[in-house]
Amino acid sequence: MAKLDASKRRKLRDTDFAYVDPRGRRRLPINDESHVRNALSRFNQVVFEDEASRDRARTRLLRAAKKYAIVPVGFVTGQLRAIAGRDLPSGAVTFLMTDIEESTALLLQLGDRYGSVLTDARRIARSVVKRAGGQEVDARADEYFAAFRSAAAAVGAALAIRHRFAEHAWPDGVAVRVRMGIHSGRPTLTDAGYVGIAVHTVARISAAARGGQILISRAALASVGEELPAGVRAVELGAFGLKGLGSQVLFEVSAAGE
Repeated sequence: MAKLDASKRRKLRDTDFAYVDPRGRRRLPINDESHVRNALSRFNQVVFEDEASRDRARTRLLRAAKKYAIVPVGFVTGQLRAIAGRDLPSGAVTFLMTDIEESTALLLQLGDRYGSVLTDARRIARSVVKRAGGQEVDARADEYFAAFRSAAAAVGAALAIRHRFAEHAWPDGVAVRVRMGIHSGRPTLTDAGYVGIAVHTVARISAAARGGQILISRAALASVGEELPAGVRAVELGAFGLKGLGSQVLFEVSAAGE
């Protein structure tokens, strides 16, 4: 494969790449047959900001492979294995949902640099969730959704994410504050992801939080039981009206020294 030097790369259009990240960096050139073959082999080495971006890049790459009459058998098999390998928990599950407070204001303030905020926010959430034994379910815009077999692990992950956000150096020194909701239930797991009232509940709980706050439902707190991490407490805040779900008592999670 001929090396794609900087001059040649600049002359290519964005459509000559399978993926353009939020910072405008163009990845996986698919401008000719040799580069398509290379992109097929390197696809799993690229970090995408969310599953939707991965799916779009995968579609563009497969379309390019078809154009050059490449039969990507190994690539397709590998992608199917990767999807199946997410191994989302079933049965009793604890969900963690996060989003960024005042994301629209941050976008207006930072302009194009807001893309780096999303990239770093997802990188923080993903690394923490993986380390805590959770599984990413979805990531879109400024929202992040993960599932855990252990409610205590979900609480620990939420605390770690909040700490990492507070310590991170954001563009222009802006304060990027994440609000989080935790809820346990028994959702239905389908090929398309989770279905059930538990999914809607955790979304409503997350939306009820303010920036930097972790709210947990009574059901999730009961699932934690005696496994609440040392120095961590849950303080009852009273009943919250959750849109479409009625009133539920929520608790705020905090750690010693906060």
